[in-house]
Amino acid sequence: MCKLTTNIMAFCVALTLPLVVSMWVPDTALSGSLQAAQEEKKEKKYKNAKTRQRQSVGAKCGKALEKLQVTLEEELWADSLRSLQNIEASKKTCKSDYEQTQIWKFSGYIYYSLDDFPNAIKAYRKVVNGIGTPPEVRLDTRYTLAQLYASEEDYVNSAEQLEAWLAEATIVGADQRYFLAQIYYQLERKRDSLNMVELAISDVESRGILPKERYWGLQRVLYYEKSDYQTVIAILEKLVKHYPKWSYWKQLGGMYGEREREIDRLVSTELVYLNDELKKESEVMSMAYMYLGAEVPYRAAKIIDRGMEDGIIERSAKNLEVLGTAWYQSRDLDGAVGALEEASRKADNGNLQARLAGIYLDLGRDKDAYRAAARAAKKGGVKRPDSNFLVMGNALINLNCFKDAISAFNKSLKKAKDKKSKKYPRQWIKFAESEGSRLQKLRDVGLKIRGCGKG
Repeated sequence: MCKLTTNIMAFCVALTLPLVVSMWVPDTALSGSLQAAQEEKKEKKYKNAKTRQRQSVGAKCGKALEKLQVTLEEELWADSLRSLQNIEASKKTCKSDYEQTQIWKFSGYIYYSLDDFPNAIKAYRKVVNGIGTPPEVRLDTRYTLAQLYASEEDYVNSAEQLEAWLAEATIVGADQRYFLAQIYYQLERKRDSLNMVELAISDVESRGILPKERYWGLQRVLYYEKSDYQTVIAILEKLVKHYPKWSYWKQLGGMYGEREREIDRLVSTELVYLNDELKKESEVMSMAYMYLGAEVPYRAAKIIDRGMEDGIIERSAKNLEVLGTAWYQSRDLDGAVGALEEASRKADNGNLQARLAGIYLDLGRDKDAYRAAARAAKKGGVKRPDSNFLVMGNALINLNCFKDAISAFNKSLKKAKDKKSKKYPRQWIKFAESEGSRLQKLRDVGLKIRGCGKG
C-alpha cells in the first residue's frame, strides 16, 4: 500500500497513510437528524461566506434516491450501483446540477465500498469539478480524494488535493498537517514534510496536548536523514518518556553511539538487556563488546555465557574466542581456557592454539603450553608466529628441554620482523645455552637433575 524508503538501521521506520475516507449521507428524504446536524455545523463553519440560496433535490430525483438508499443500507453494493447507473442514464430523473452532484457522491461512495478506488476517484473528481457542488461539499471531497489518491500511491494528485483543501479550509488540524507531511515525504519533498510535521507538533503543544507518537516518528526519520543526530536523540528521549517502547530505547542507544556518548549508550542498552528484550545474537554480542570497550570484561563474559546458554548466541569459533578473551581479561584463566579450547576445535587455523599456549604457560601447564604451540605451528595461520615459538621455547625451558628450546627460539628469531622482536629470542637463546650448560655440569658431578620432560 504505502511504500516507504528510509536510511534507518539498528531506527527502519514504517509509516502508513491513513485510509479513513470521510463519507457523508447524500441529500435525500432519508438523511435524518445526522444530516441536519452536519449541515448546521457546516453552516457555522461557513458563516462568513457569501449568502446563497440553499439548493435541494427535486421530488422525482428524491424519490429515486430514496429507493437507492434501501439497498445501500443493506450493503447491496452491486444492486445499488445498477440502480444508480439507471438513474444517471435517465435525463429526466436527476437533471439539475445539484442533483448531478448527489449522483456522483453516491457513485463515489458505492465504488469506495466495493474497493474500486480508481472509479471512486473519478466520481469524486466530478463532485469537485461540478457546477452544482456547494463549496463545503467540494472542500470535504477534496480531502476524501487526497486519501484515495494516497491509497493508490498517486502522491502527486494527493498533494494537489490536500494543498487545495488546506488553502480553503477554515480549520486545519494537526492530523491533516501530518497527513500532508507524509505525502510530501513520499514525494521526496523532505523540507516541506519537516515543516508540515513540525507545524502539527507545534499546534498540539501550544494547546498543552501531547503530540501523537506518529508525529514524532516522522519528525525523527526526517532529522535522521539530515544526519542531525542530536535532534534525533532529543526526539527519542521524548518518545521513551511518553511512548516507552524497547525499540525506542534500542534506537536511542544507537544514536548515543553515533555521538560517542558511550556511557549513555551502555546504560540504554543495558536497560533493554535487563528486561530480556535483546533477542538477536548481534544485539547481545554488541552489548558484550560495549562492556569490553568500557573495560568491564567480566560483565562481557557473563553476557556471552548466558547468551550461549539461552541459545541466542551460537557457539561458533569467533564467539567462543570473544568469550575466551573476556574471561582472560577478567583474569579468569580457567574460564578462558575452556572457551578457547572449544573455539580452537572449530577454527580453521592455529591462531587460537597459539593463544592457548600463552595461557597454559601463565597457568604453569608447561607441557600443555608446548603441545598447543606445536599444534599452532603445524596448523599454520598464526598471526604472530615469532611469539608462538617464543612461548614454545619458554615452555621447553621450564621442562628442562634446553636444546629443543634453543631450536624454538631460533625459529622465533627467523620469523621476527623487526629489531625489537628479534631481541627477545636472542636473549632467551643465551639463557637456554647458559642454563643448559650449568645443569649439565651439575649432572656431571653426580647431582640428579631432571631431564627433558616434554614427552
